[in-house]
Amino acid sequence: MEELGNTQFFTVEADSASVKEILHEVCEAMNDKGYNPVNQIVGYIMSGDPTYITSHMGARSKIMKIERDEIVEEMLKEYIKANHWDEQ
Repeated sequence: MEELGNTQFFTVEADSASVKEILHEVCEAMNDKGYNPVNQIVGYIMSGDPTYITSHMGARSKIMKIERDEIVEEMLKEYIKANHWDEQ
């Protein structure tokens, strides 16, 4: 049985620039098709089902090149930075 009193460390090593670029392109494609990118990306992250992402402009292929945990990490980093929580 694992020790529940210790904190586990989780690290993701991803090229942050390419994750940002892919998310930007995927959002662009979804907006272009009239989809809500937030809803669709959340659906994809939660389920792992790539059909939440449109194939328009190659968005589905692009998002499948990165792991879902990399997407969550990038979005959380940007959210923390935007709220200036990293300065505390």
